Amino acid sequence: MVLSAVTLVPASGFAFELSGAWASQQDLCSRVFTKKGNAIVFAELSDLFGSGFVIDGKRIRGRTAKCTISSRKQEGDNIELAASCATSVMSQSVRFNLKVLDDDTIVRNFPDIPDMTLRYSRCRL
Repeated sequence: MVLSAVTLVPASGFAFELSGAWASQQDLCSRVFTKKGNAIVFAELSDLFGSGFVIDGKRIRGRTAKCTISSRKQEGDNIELAASCATSVMSQSVRFNLKVLDDDTIVRNFPDIPDMTLRYSRCRL
């Protein structure tokens, strides 16, 4: 059991903590998200102010989709997530390729679309 725990930690240190709310523009966090009790939810008309998502453990919530992370692999500042995602219309498997820029900034890369990236900032609510 100890051996399996050691292999989950990357050589460069501990795994990056993704949990929290992430918005496409940090200065618009309060327009994309709000708190309802202890939960972070999307603000009314949040899609007018940018995109975002909330990660809570193995769950990812977007405005229109909910995902469950099935695997995570981290090598240095690159994280690859595989997830099962569902919308009100369909379900599909999705891969997320993320690059950690700092504790509060990640970039999503799209391997099938060269030069396309989306930058997200951690929201402190």
